[in-house]
Amino acid sequence: MRPLRNPVIQGLLAWLLARWMQFCLATIRWTHVNEPAAEAVWDDGGGVLCAFWHSRIALAPSCWPTQRAQPAKALISLSPDGQFIARAVALQGFPAVRGSSANKDKADRAKGGSQALRDGLRQLKVGALAITPDGPRGPARQMAEGTVLLAKLSKVPVLLIGMSCNPSVRLNSWDRAMLPLPFGRGAIVWDRTDYPEGADPAEVARDWTDRLNAVEAEADAIVGVARV
Repeated sequence: MRPLRNPVIQGLLAWLLARWMQFCLATIRWTHVNEPAAEAVWDDGGGVLCAFWHSRIALAPSCWPTQRAQPAKALISLSPDGQFIARAVALQGFPAVRGSSANKDKADRAKGGSQALRDGLRQLKVGALAITPDGPRGPARQMAEGTVLLAKLSKVPVLLIGMSCNPSVRLNSWDRAMLPLPFGRGAIVWDRTDYPEGADPAEVARDWTDRLNAVEAEADAIVGVARV
């Protein structure tokens, strides 16, 4: 049995990961670019869709001040690994909305995706929903249209967020996930947008892919991280 399928081991590892992430993020010296775009959304209240690439999920709590911004939940896959991530993220103040498009069984995939859409839209009526639009299995840095559909149906503002830190550990995973190390430099770059009325979702997905890549590349450049 894989360790992450054991609930006791999963719970312990999730707690350790959450505490380590909190320590690392608290000791990083952060640079914020275009933060007024996010501040305006926080001041308005209500729903907001937050998108960042899957490789930067460990940095995500750094971009959301829980005492000032709207309550946030994170869309996490239904996989066992997703359950582990969901527990670690919840311990940092971000409960999960569970859903996935990566199940092997087509019926389960449709059920999980439709439930995530309903739960996501429900969350966007009252607060923020964080989503990794290339997750849970890629292709990396390519936005799936599910994110665009959520924005179209909810009509909420969208924050495209690029995050980076140095030093960090890069995992040998499909997304080359970035894990922060303490006492380094970090950058958060914001881009605010909305779903254009009457636009083609595929074109919007391509545009938002380019914009999200741009803010992440800017964050990498600020801290001196080479693009992978």
